[in-house]
Amino acid sequence: MNNDYEKGSGGKFALGAILGMVTGAILGVLFAPKSGKETRKMIKDKAQDYSEKGKEFVQEKTKDVKEAVGHAREYIDQKGQEVARKAEKATDDVERKADEMERKTRK
Repeated sequence: MNNDYEKGSGGKFALGAILGMVTGAILGVLFAPKSGKETRKMIKDKAQDYSEKGKEFVQEKTKDVKEAVGHAREYIDQKGQEVARKAEKATDDVERKADEMERKTRK
């Protein structure tokens, strides 16, 4: 289970890739020999494209976080049940020992 939580570098890589694409697109627009109208259209198209990619990235990471939270909840529930069983057993053991001691002291 720990491996799932140690794989945080995927998000950093994706963010870096997106920032690299944006930087490349900006540099490409700035150095492209096009008219103002063509450049504005290209900027608008690229902005829409990157906006969609950004939304997809956020949706993917939201899904990843929800899955991680689900796994964490299952793990916590499982550990909680284990603790409850152990506490119940310990309580039973203490009660049993108390009963034994009470019976021994009556004799």
